[in-house]
Amino acid sequence: MPYNVEIEKRIDKIISSWPYLQKRKMFGGICYLFKGNMCFGIYKDYLIVRTGQDLSIKLLKEKYVVPFDITGKALKGWVMVQEQGFSSSVKLSNWLQIGKEYAASLPPK
Repeated sequence: MPYNVEIEKRIDKIISSWPYLQKRKMFGGICYLFKGNMCFGIYKDYLIVRTGQDLSIKLLKEKYVVPFDITGKALKGWVMVQEQGFSSSVKLSNWLQIGKEYAASLPPK
């Protein structure tokens, strides 16, 4: 199943004015990078967000949030959010900001 292009359109609308973001095809979907560091993306109908390990543990307790596991081994410091978890533009923007802030905390590549 290809990734959901409607989610991509929603993301692109929100981040259109954000500097230093690039978009690449990865994981069979789309991944966004901030100064060369992956920060969020789309896998099938899921939003994937890089959060860091400590925050991911907290966020995994929220409704509609699951481990980022597409291979049978979850990636630490990442979460997958079901569409119900980012149904509004405000919710989606909040998730994207989490990913961007984490990527901004890393050295540029």
